[in-house]
Amino acid sequence: MNMMDIFWIFFILTALQPLLNQKMLESSRARKVAQLEKHHQSRVILMVHRQETMGFLGFPLMRFINMEDSEAIMRAIHMTDPKVPIDLILHTPGGLVLASLQIARAIKQHEGKVTVYVPHYAMSGGTLISLAADEIVMSPHAVLGPVDPQLGEFPAASLVKIAKEKPMEHVEDKTLLMADVGKKAINQVEEAVRELLTGTLEETRAATVAKQMATGTWTHDYPITPDAARELGLNVSTQIPEDVLELMSLYPQPQRQQSAVEYLPIPKGFGPKKS
Repeated sequence: MNMMDIFWIFFILTALQPLLNQKMLESSRARKVAQLEKHHQSRVILMVHRQETMGFLGFPLMRFINMEDSEAIMRAIHMTDPKVPIDLILHTPGGLVLASLQIARAIKQHEGKVTVYVPHYAMSGGTLISLAADEIVMSPHAVLGPVDPQLGEFPAASLVKIAKEKPMEHVEDKTLLMADVGKKAINQVEEAVRELLTGTLEETRAATVAKQMATGTWTHDYPITPDAARELGLNVSTQIPEDVLELMSLYPQPQRQQSAVEYLPIPKGFGPKKS
């Protein structure tokens, strides 16, 4: 065996390592999900969007809620007896409104109890889905977010405001077009939130929360804590099961360099005091 053979063996092993690691993670996740379903007596569905090392050379990929996600979750719900509870674990920055609404309406119509678990964050479209659940279980420091629609890089509410406040002769046609679309998008999302909260909140309260969440009251990345969510009237608990958090540990962020956070990954408590 010469140096060139050794080089090619090293190259092939290095190229295959991300794929092998991913397969091992998927196997561990499947076992953990099966344990969760047995323990909770429910259908467990995960939608976890975070950057993972994927592909032939391990390039990172950031994901968001898309139509593929909505199709997969709707298939899972369709395969679940209407009376069986659903535990939906969300970890997402958001994504397409259409896909998020499809998921939200599907779980809203499910007969059995639907619990959404938020270990860390479920922003934007993730919050839209959470609003349809019977109960939202968050970690004490987890957050939800506003659901005001975004048009590309701009908040729809801000585009509408510019079109109203700026003299018409100084507003470009494109801005006026985007403001018109933005106004329609805001109205549509506000009505959707009101629809999702119907039956959970009193009608007037549901309309108030929908307006607050969908019309640009806050910046789009504003963190809605468990306490703030309760003040809105949402059914929120912070008693998140330990096994849900353990499952999230199987979705690690890829490390391309040394992590800035280090600790011994074992439970820590005070031992018995010495006399």
